[in-house]
Amino acid sequence: MKIIIGIPARYRSSRFPGKPLAPLAGRPMIAHVIDRAHAAALGRVVVATDDGRIARAAEEAGAEVRMTTGAHNSGTERLAEALRDEPCDVVVNLQGDEPLIDPAAIRAVIAPFAADATLTMATLARPAADDEVADPNVVKVVSDAKGRALYFSRATIPYPRNAGESPVWAHVGLYAYRKPFLMVYPTLSHCASERSEALEQLRVLHHGYPIAVVRGEYRAFGVDTPEDLERAERLLAAC
Repeated sequence: MKIIIGIPARYRSSRFPGKPLAPLAGRPMIAHVIDRAHAAALGRVVVATDDGRIARAAEEAGAEVRMTTGAHNSGTERLAEALRDEPCDVVVNLQGDEPLIDPAAIRAVIAPFAADATLTMATLARPAADDEVADPNVVKVVSDAKGRALYFSRATIPYPRNAGESPVWAHVGLYAYRKPFLMVYPTLSHCASERSEALEQLRVLHHGYPIAVVRGEYRAFGVDTPEDLERAERLLAAC
């Protein structure tokens, strides 16, 4: 398979403006994300952005850059524009605020495509910690017997009416798509569950497309606030 790791990155953020350029261990945060993408050794690494400052930082870190418009509601839509004319089979969507992502996780998310030629999309899940089960900021996922997602929610799913009967799996926000499906995604209409939960992957399930869920001990740490950046700095120093 020909694979592109796409990194959508925007400057505007309500909680943390300029986040991809925030200094982390002496370098812009996005440079660390690019390092992790290269370490996965899957193929080209392309940053999709609408900001020239981010573009320059990405190029200095060794990534290709594709400029996009600013009119996107999600990183998936940004990648669809940026990679429309790029020849590839699978696109990995690695968020620009994941400087600690394990390269093994990036490799794991593409594995289902080799096993199933009809698969359109894949993602990851890990066991939820006890303090995450009821946390609405930690998205949970329930899968079927074939490892396909049944539903994603900020609520506790499955509901523990019989405690200990079923483990809770936390969703890891790393996606991969077959290139043709990535081009279809922006044309799909929004749905009520997506708007209610504020989870874009529910749009995919609503329209009947399968999402493979790879389970494992995949840890990631997304930076959403300046406080998260300070914690990421400490975690990097401890590596």
